[in-house]
Amino acid sequence: METTESLGYLKGLLDGLDLDANKKETKVFNAIVDVLSNLVEDIDDMTEGMELLAEQVDSVDEDLAELEDEVYGECDCDCDCDCDDDFCDCCDDDEFEVECPLCNEVFTVDGDTVMEGSINCPNCGEKLEFEMCECDEEDEDEE
Repeated sequence: METTESLGYLKGLLDGLDLDANKKETKVFNAIVDVLSNLVEDIDDMTEGMELLAEQVDSVDEDLAELEDEVYGECDCDCDCDCDDDFCDCCDDDEFEVECPLCNEVFTVDGDTVMEGSINCPNCGEKLEFEMCECDEEDEDEE
């Protein structure tokens, strides 16, 4: 039973007792029911506010996720580099799925192969080249 329903039930029980409205006990019971009514209203108001707040937080969370995708790009690695490409030097140990644009063969290459810059498709022999991300190019310039 919800709080509002419980309060209604309590009021019904109190009315059913046929208490004398002039007695001190009856006044106390009525005051308690009034306080409970106010508490139920406050709880209802807070619940509505929390539901509205939850909707707003969900909306902000979705907007933030979109913004993160725009700002941080598509790097699939778990590194902290600022690259916005799919392959970077910090991802050498990862494996990547590659699809040949000529024959549509899908195969897996490791990070070292990607860092070499190219590979021949094992199915049709087409030379596939990989772009280096900016953080890798900076590392090479420093050496």
